[in-house]
Amino acid sequence: GAMSVDSITELGDNASELLEALQLSHPHELRPRRSRAKKKPLSLNPITWQVPRIVDKCCTHLETHGLQTVGIFRVGSSKKRVQQLREEFDRGLDVFLDEHQSVHDVAALLKEFLRDMPDSLIPRELYGAFLSTASLEGPAQLDTLRLLLFLLPPCHGDTLLRLLRFLAEVARHAESSRDPEGREIPGNKMTVSNLATVFGPNILQKEKPGEKDASSLNFEDSAAIILVLQRLIEHHHSLFMVSPEMQCDVLRRLFQTDPDVIEYLLRRK
Repeated sequence: GAMSVDSITELGDNASELLEALQLSHPHELRPRRSRAKKKPLSLNPITWQVPRIVDKCCTHLETHGLQTVGIFRVGSSKKRVQQLREEFDRGLDVFLDEHQSVHDVAALLKEFLRDMPDSLIPRELYGAFLSTASLEGPAQLDTLRLLLFLLPPCHGDTLLRLLRFLAEVARHAESSRDPEGREIPGNKMTVSNLATVFGPNILQKEKPGEKDASSLNFEDSAAIILVLQRLIEHHHSLFMVSPEMQCDVLRRLFQTDPDVIEYLLRRK
């Protein structure tokens, strides 16, 4: 269902049309996936959307049933039920999460999965680089984070975006509100800062879980991790977008070095 052309000239002389055809990311990719009946958008990688089922299902369940649960991610869970869910996912079963499943069990499962990934969601070789952005401010900080996100493997980038979108939605329901009839809707009390404190150490890991000193972070690193994740949650919509200026630069370089790549992108688009 993508647009197909045999040559660049078929797009006309309008440079903006060419850039649109070569677009590496789109605003609609940041919204939830479309239904199966509709065409799926392209992602930054050729296989579109690479998010583990366990992450997507946990996030979807919590978005549906847990946004108004006070203390989500901080209230204790049933270790037995969490372990059972974990084993079912590990066996490749089609795990069905509905309203009868405890929100706190699903929340704990999501945290455990992120904590125990063989390579952390933000790869360890980029740990120092991401933490260094905590000392930057304003546009410089966001520009640096954006470039670092481009270095993530596709599945890590897709999964991180799915998680950040979910965390932003949780934070949006942190404060109490009222429905149209004036009844109070309780907030979950999980602000961006609280969420960054809970998830930061699971996403940005210096050492593998279980290794020596894996759980011992100095105060400076802990504060930097929280700050970096806060920025990622707050600005995830723009951080995963490729700017027009960068696309122009990439396009110019491709014309000189890899014209075949341009033809490939055009055929796919």
